[in-house]
Amino acid sequence: MQLVRQLLDSWGPGAGPRLDWAAVRRRAAPWVDAVRQHPPAFWAMESLLQEYPISSAEGLALMRLAEALLRVPDTATAIALTADQLGRADFSGHGGSTAHPVLASLASQALGWSKKLLPAGSDQQPGLLQRLGAQTVVGATVRAIQLLGRQFVLGETIESALRRGHGGAVPGRLLHSYDMLGEGARTDADARRYLASYQHAIEAIATSLPGGRASRPEAADGISIKLSALEPRYEASHGHRVHERLLPRVTGLMASAAAANINLTIDAEESERLELSLQVLDALMAHAARHHPQWGGLGLAIQAYQLRAPRMIEAVIALARRHGLRLMVRLVKGAYWDSEVKRAQELGLSGYPVHTEKDHTDLSYLCCARLMLAAPDALYPQFATHNAGTIAAIGTLAATAGVPYELQRLHGMGEGIYREVMKAADAPPVRVYAPVGQHRDLLAYLVRRLLENGANSSFVHQLADPQVNLDTLLRSPLQPVATMKLALPARLYGSERPNSRGVDLNVAAERLPLVEALKVAPAAPVPDASVAEARAAMEALHAAQPAWNDVPLAERCAVLQRTADAMEAQLPRLVALLAHEGGKTLGDGVAEVREAVDFCRYYAAQAGQRLAPQALPGPTGERNELRLHGRGVFVCISPWNFPLAIFAGQVVAALVTGNTVAAKPAEQTPASARAFVELLHDSGLPRDALRLLAGPGETVGAALVGHPRCAGVCFTGSTAVARLIARTLAAGDGPIVPLIAETGGLNAMIVDSSALPEQVIDAVVTSAFRSAGQRCSALRLLCVHEGIADGLCEMLAGALQELQPGRPADAAQSWAVDVGPVIDAEAHAHLGRHVARLEREARLIGRTPLPEALRDTHIAPAAFELAQVGDLREELFGPILHVVRWSGDVDTLVDRINALGYGLTLGVHTRIDERALRVAERARVGNVYVNRNMIGAVVGVQPFGGEGLSGTGPKAGGPHYLYRFCGEQTLTINTAAAGGNAALLAGG
Repeated sequence: MQLVRQLLDSWGPGAGPRLDWAAVRRRAAPWVDAVRQHPPAFWAMESLLQEYPISSAEGLALMRLAEALLRVPDTATAIALTADQLGRADFSGHGGSTAHPVLASLASQALGWSKKLLPAGSDQQPGLLQRLGAQTVVGATVRAIQLLGRQFVLGETIESALRRGHGGAVPGRLLHSYDMLGEGARTDADARRYLASYQHAIEAIATSLPGGRASRPEAADGISIKLSALEPRYEASHGHRVHERLLPRVTGLMASAAAANINLTIDAEESERLELSLQVLDALMAHAARHHPQWGGLGLAIQAYQLRAPRMIEAVIALARRHGLRLMVRLVKGAYWDSEVKRAQELGLSGYPVHTEKDHTDLSYLCCARLMLAAPDALYPQFATHNAGTIAAIGTLAATAGVPYELQRLHGMGEGIYREVMKAADAPPVRVYAPVGQHRDLLAYLVRRLLENGANSSFVHQLADPQVNLDTLLRSPLQPVATMKLALPARLYGSERPNSRGVDLNVAAERLPLVEALKVAPAAPVPDASVAEARAAMEALHAAQPAWNDVPLAERCAVLQRTADAMEAQLPRLVALLAHEGGKTLGDGVAEVREAVDFCRYYAAQAGQRLAPQALPGPTGERNELRLHGRGVFVCISPWNFPLAIFAGQVVAALVTGNTVAAKPAEQTPASARAFVELLHDSGLPRDALRLLAGPGETVGAALVGHPRCAGVCFTGSTAVARLIARTLAAGDGPIVPLIAETGGLNAMIVDSSALPEQVIDAVVTSAFRSAGQRCSALRLLCVHEGIADGLCEMLAGALQELQPGRPADAAQSWAVDVGPVIDAEAHAHLGRHVARLEREARLIGRTPLPEALRDTHIAPAAFELAQVGDLREELFGPILHVVRWSGDVDTLVDRINALGYGLTLGVHTRIDERALRVAERARVGNVYVNRNMIGAVVGVQPFGGEGLSGTGPKAGGPHYLYRFCGEQTLTINTAAAGGNAALLAGG
């Protein structure tokens, strides 16, 4: 809100050109009235949003069909997808469009009849007649979506787009910026294909110009490019690749655009790339100044919803002046709002990188526009908006400044408003941002634009709603605006607990403390305990437990809260420790510290809610109360793959419930555990309530589990060791004690042919290879529908080539490392033997190049294709992915996965909602993830744990976990024993 106040103050007296909003409203109101009186065609955005708003089930169904249906290669999945989406909507209530009543009614009737010809369930097998009818419906739906695609995609080739664009062009008034459809590249082959597409488009535009060259870039069609489409690792962490591979590709395109003297604009992308994009722009402008000093066609898009947008404008102006160039700048509102918000929440950032209120974005847009109009020597301003008020305000500001400019709109959107704007003789030129490409490739673009422009708060949506009056539609963003409604990331969980504070590693200032911490020498070794010391510790902890159990619950919770705060304060040191001892990358290290923090706060909150005495109902004259207490001494045995987070989660759960704890960390990572124990003691935990006992499981672990004072065991590790612990506990002569075990899994991901391949590859690479595949939740078995398997495997092979192995503990390279070492030589040898067997028995899909210097410590990430699910017979902790193809009934595939016996995590990628739910119900697993990666369960959000060979439950980080650490006691008091129920008598 402080930034918003500063933006508002910039329009105050003496702060610059004023803006008379009453005059702006008078200018815009006739445009709105004309559009409402003469609405666009039924298929236009405004009319579609009026009839089928995306907030409705019907609008969402149509949007999801448009997003997915054209890419489905097999009829069975196409029928299932269509049945699933249309089956979720009720089109009988539609057809009431005031603008196009006949067309709306016909469309609704057609959709309603279509539903009757489809199977009742998405995965039901239809009979012959119904199958023929369903195929007819799917064919008609495909054609309808292709028709819809024509409203948003100017042409399927640049040649057809040029013909269509020039056919409706007004000489000197209506121009185009062609955007060759495609999302970010996942492989170098993708990037080369996009590069060729861009190059061909520039050549085609040049050919369409008289003499092959424009008089000036502002007066001719141009092209828009995405840097992420030209470099699969267009990320701040891989800046060296950006300069080695991306810059030559862009400068080559610049040379062609300069030869034709047309505009080449770099599209805006997500906020984490903002600093990198400025570095790239600086290099490109330096190149242009040397090689194309007379060309003024280099352009950049800037998103006004970013908090840093005004500073970005100022930085671009400074760069242009420094290089002696004039840059074309397209100002847009912004297209990644939902993903920006989610990322900030997931990373626990201090705030959002974007404005979270539409009024604030509109205000920022006007502030940026004024900056642009004040620098005509450095910028040619281009304003992309569909908002009539914004268009009128820009016109007013530009007239005051006396600066030429252009307006821009998206093809298929805002046509009604711009039809009215362009009627004025002095109207500025308008450039249409025109997508070009195959209709099946429009999916991500179309959905993003629909969400961006079709949200209930957007101007396009409100323009189509006659119930929204002009005062609301054209309200001034310069008036005091409402406070931010969206809670900051720290308040994601409301009043229950704060979200753990994270780090945006893309910001150099936030990353630097972590890199500097890596330079400090690793912690001193932790000595192993002897068996005698372990036994003595159990006796001492048993003696101390009653006193710790008697500590008031609020005080026990406070220890956890103070520990969480201390961990956040020491995050760089802990991340460095995890890198040195466990081979963790910076990103994994930050995530692990945050998870440990979340465990402390979540279990403290849960204890406060669930462990207090609970009154129970009963007969008159009697009081009944349920009480929970610690069981005694809990033995907590944690693994090396999460040496801080899992260790912390086990220990604090046992402590807050009133137990004392004997904590045995993994042999490979005791220093991380020691650091957490020290933080607990420094935060007020009595030293006799927790003992750290490092050493081998065969000696120290066995002594702790087998000790008669052991009141319970919490274990995370292999299934074989969990079985051994269970046998040891069962063989004891003392009390029957609980075992809480979370073991491994042969975790699968099911991908059907409706899934978006780019999303699948992102999820697969993250799930299978992050943390070098050393997570119990990591993806081991990828099951891909045969209809898309060839293309997906090819993309996977290319993505593997882009991963960067390295040593995370090396400060010089830590930031760029994607894949660190495996935990030790024993693991390395075991994984090496498995890879050798796969090389003999399976087909290699792809492998990450591994430098010679890393071959003794790292396993190269690799993917192999197996013949069937049952060929995967053992759990592996490493970056090795197994792939199988499937077809037919998905239920059969789920049964085969269940037959493996493990039940930890499962991923599902499909656009068929009913199929995802059916898979989740049939699968015998603890965690199911749909259309995302399958690692990184968040405490209190995705409680984690499995069944079968994958554990006993209850789930860690869930609402049932603490109860397993507790003993229960019911206290019943006969209050009438001394002569009657006084309360009852008094009430009578």
